[in-house]
Amino acid sequence: MSRRIDIELTSQTPGGSWTWRAAGARQPKGVVEGSLVPAGEAVGSVLRADVEVGLDGIEILALSPAKPARSPEKTEGRIEVRGTPKRAPDVSVVLAPGSRRRDDDERRDRRSGRRGPDGERGERGDRPPRSERAERSERSDRSERAERPRGGSGTRRPAGRRPGDAEGRPSRGERPSMPTSTVHRNAMLADLRPEQIPVAEQLLRGGLQAVRQAIDAQNAAAKTSGKPPASSAALLAMAEELLPGVRLADWKDRATVAQTAGKDYRLRELRAVVAASRTVNLDEEGRALAKSLQESLDQRTAALREEWLARISNALDDGRVLQAVEASIRPPEPGTRCPAELAVRLATAAGDAMTADLAPEEWMRLLDAVVASPVRRTVKPSGIPDDEVARQTARHAAGSVPALAKLLGLRIPPPPPRRVNTERRFSPTGG
Repeated sequence: MSRRIDIELTSQTPGGSWTWRAAGARQPKGVVEGSLVPAGEAVGSVLRADVEVGLDGIEILALSPAKPARSPEKTEGRIEVRGTPKRAPDVSVVLAPGSRRRDDDERRDRRSGRRGPDGERGERGDRPPRSERAERSERSDRSERAERPRGGSGTRRPAGRRPGDAEGRPSRGERPSMPTSTVHRNAMLADLRPEQIPVAEQLLRGGLQAVRQAIDAQNAAAKTSGKPPASSAALLAMAEELLPGVRLADWKDRATVAQTAGKDYRLRELRAVVAASRTVNLDEEGRALAKSLQESLDQRTAALREEWLARISNALDDGRVLQAVEASIRPPEPGTRCPAELAVRLATAAGDAMTADLAPEEWMRLLDAVVASPVRRTVKPSGIPDDEVARQTARHAAGSVPALAKLLGLRIPPPPPRRVNTERRFSPTGG
């Protein structure tokens, strides 16, 4: 894509071409053909250049005189404001659709008559009658109350949800999305040579694959216009050389946001940032940042584990066996296990609660939870209700709860086979 910059002529070569640099700066710089330089220009002249930035550098397409500075005579009667220009923030916040702050902004826009995202003006005359607005508000309140989860010990999460996910993943519309930072990426790009910047930008977009696609697209465009293609091997070599620094800068931006957000940062994304630190060549600053994030992750994970164990213990103390078994199904981490003492206590309580006198529906509900729990093979139900559906359910679950087979007069099934990774492993030599 072509754009315009101001350049300064620095010298003229014996061959008639001119060397140039960006006006008022050392970089970028290059060489321009003498035929493009207007007649009468000399060393130190500042010209307006139409340039095209590609993967192989900056190419000047045309030169024209720069706009003359405004003369002092034309500025009489005006006040000149001097000072340090305001710098744009390095961290930008994007409000998620449906967030309270965004909804409040839209309501203020409608009240003030400004145009909204769809181009409509929020005039007061377009508002519905007061009775209709009250009816809408009442419907919204009823819907919100219906969707809000009920508190107390009987609250059930959907299958597959872990406490860590609930703590780290807010419901939609309750808070804005996490901010992003480009401080380290901008600093990295500022230290590169002009011909390296387009390659580094492609690496930030999609790694080496994005660089290959950009090279193919540029060569296709060059072939159409009759220009020579770019050197793919040289550009890919440059990309491989820049890749470690690009990945480090990108990781530092993510890690900085995670550190700044603290407990407001989603736990699942914090795990991803910490895991990504092991795939990056960290410098001293990066190692300190990775250590801090690992400590934060360990603290939050330990707190969730203690909360999980306390939830199971409290449910058993209150006699809420079903809630205790359901809580054991959703540990904060996939590899988290119940302590042996708590596991024995949980299995004993579940077995004592599964009596023949229990209502069939409640018995089968408790059985479903036991089958999904980590203590299923140690639970020994006291009995099975005299109900055909319950007995049929018990037969199907006997493979997971072996004690049911003895109650049903069946042969105790063997334990499930150990899972073996059948994926073929290749040695570094290709064997």
